[in-house]
Order: sequence, then structure tokens, then C-alpha cells
Amino acid sequence: MSKAQEIFKSKIISDLAAKLELKNKMAVPKLEKIVINVGIGKMRENPKFKDFVLESLKSIAGQKAKVTKAKKAIAGFKIRQNDEIGLVVTLRHGRMYDFAYKLANIVLPRMRDFRGLDEKDFDQAGNFTLALKEQVIFPEISHEKAEIIHGMSITFVTTAKDLKEGRMLLEALGFPFKKEV
Repeated sequence: MSKAQEIFKSKIISDLAAKLELKNKMAVPKLEKIVINVGIGKMRENPKFKDFVLESLKSIAGQKAKVTKAKKAIAGFKIRQNDEIGLVVTLRHGRMYDFAYKLANIVLPRMRDFRGLDEKDFDQAGNFTLALKEQVIFPEISHEKAEIIHGMSITFVTTAKDLKEGRMLLEALGFPFKKEV
């Protein structure tokens, strides 16, 4: 069990149960998984793009990415069926909590002009999706070695029932949200 996961189980669950006025600690919302997606449509222009993104995702997430393929052809986007269109990493358990801790406490504070996360990035089920424009804000990626800059979307899938519970869970994990005016 990772250190971040131990902190979640020992401290955050009891704090959240008190805030949400839940008697049963099993009803406290938890992270199910974190999914990191990167589109590799630029691969047509640069054949090395896929390999570079695979390596950067492996160093950021700590595990190998899976290639996703198009299920059907879309002529408007020049995509044929079974074309490689993206890379995805699904984090669970210890790696998931370590990644969430790193993102909240190291990566987000390093972002230029960062004013907090926006509540409108939640869906109605309490899941949160964050879009990053550059991978170089992660400490594992050096600016000098980053030949190609690519973005990614990071989705936090939770067991929360609604937006309010999802926000309280991510705030308890240390994610900074914009202050409501």
C-alpha cells in the first residue's frame, strides 16, 4: 500500500464521513480509477510522435500505455477503421493515489497562471476531467529532452453520487478549486 493510499484510508475517509454526515465509512466516496488519455492524430505528420508520447506517459504514470484504435471510419477526420488514434493509461490502487498526490501537490502548483480547478469540469456523477496542454509540467519530463509538446486529459472516476460529493473528495485529496465569489 502506498503512502498516499494509507493517508487516504487513515485520515481522509473519517474526515469526509464527518463532513458528509455519513455513519457508515463504506458510503464515503472514493477514487475508483484515474484515466489518462492522449490523442495521437499528429502521428501522420511525425512518425516518432507515438513513441515519444508512449515514453512520456510511461514516465509520468509509472506504467505502460495502451494503444486505442478507431472503431469505425470517419471521413471528415481522415480516420479509417482500426487506425491508431490514442493512448490510454488506467491507474488503480496505490499508483492511482500516488499520481493524485503528485498532481495536486507538485504538478498543479507548477502551472503558469494557475488559479484553481473549475467546478464545471465535473459531470453529474461526480467524476472530474482535467485537460492539460503540456506534459512538461510533470517533474519526470525535462524541458530540454521534450522534443514534442503534447496535451492530455486526466479523468478521475469516483464513487460519488453527485458533483458536491465529488468536489469534496478531490478537495480532501488536496486539489485546489477556484473560490466561489
